[in-house]
Amino acid sequence: MNIFKQLVKSIYSPRDIALFRFQGIGKTILYVFLLTFISVLPSIVYLSSALSTGLDSAKAFIQEEAPDFSIKNGQLSAKTEVPVTINNEGFTFFLDPTGTISSEDVANEGNAFGLLKDEFVLAAGGQSETYAYSMMEGLNINNNELLNLIDSISGLKGIIIPVISIFIYLFSSASSFIEVSILALIGLALKNLAGRKLTYRHLWRMAAYSETLPTLFFTIMAALKTTVPNTFFINWFVAIIVLLLAIKEIPRPKKAA
Repeated sequence: MNIFKQLVKSIYSPRDIALFRFQGIGKTILYVFLLTFISVLPSIVYLSSALSTGLDSAKAFIQEEAPDFSIKNGQLSAKTEVPVTINNEGFTFFLDPTGTISSEDVANEGNAFGLLKDEFVLAAGGQSETYAYSMMEGLNINNNELLNLIDSISGLKGIIIPVISIFIYLFSSASSFIEVSILALIGLALKNLAGRKLTYRHLWRMAAYSETLPTLFFTIMAALKTTVPNTFFINWFVAIIVLLLAIKEIPRPKKAA
C-alpha cells in the first residue's frame, strides 16, 4: 500500500494498523520520518517567517525607536532609566539595561527579541534561545555595529533557515523513534491484557502507525496557533488507545483441542 494511503488509513482504521505489522521495517521507518516531517512543518514555517520579519523589524526598531546603547564587559548600558518595549508587526522588542525584564518574559511573548542587562534572548516559532554576553569574550557593540550585524545575518538567511530547519527535523525524528519504541513497550503489556500473541517487532510497526492521529491533530493545532492544554498526556492517551484498538483487531490464538 502507498505510504500516503497508509497515512490516511491510520487516522481511522485500527484494522489496517494491525495489518501493517507484516510489512518491512524499512517502510515503517520511512513512515516515521514522513510523520515527523509533517509534524515539524508549522514550526519551520513560523520560524522562517518570524526570523525574516524579526530581522526587518529589529532594524527599524534600532534605527527609529531604540535609545543609544552599547554592550561592553558583558553588560548592556543605554540612555534610558526604564525598559523599552516595542511591538511591531507581531514581533516584540525589549531593550532593558535595568534588569527588570527576564528571559522568561521575552519567551512568553512568542516572537520576540530582547537585549537584556546581561544577555540577549531570541524567541520564535515556539522556541527560545538565551545567550549571555559574557560568553562572547571581547564583545563590544553599539547601535551601528548591531545594525551591520543584522544586515549580515539577513544576507545569510538562505543558509541559516535551512540549517535550523534540518536541526529541528533531526531532533524531532530522534524523539519520534524514541516515542514509538516506548509505545511498543507499552504494547507488550496491552497485548497480554488483550490475550493476543505479538512480538515486539510487530508492536513497533503498529506503534508507529498508532502515532498518526495524535500527531496530525497537534500539527493542525500548531498550524492554527492554538494552544492545547495537557499536550503530553493527550498525545500518549490517544496513541495508547489507538494501539490497543489495533491489537484487539488481531484474532486470538486458537486454543489447543
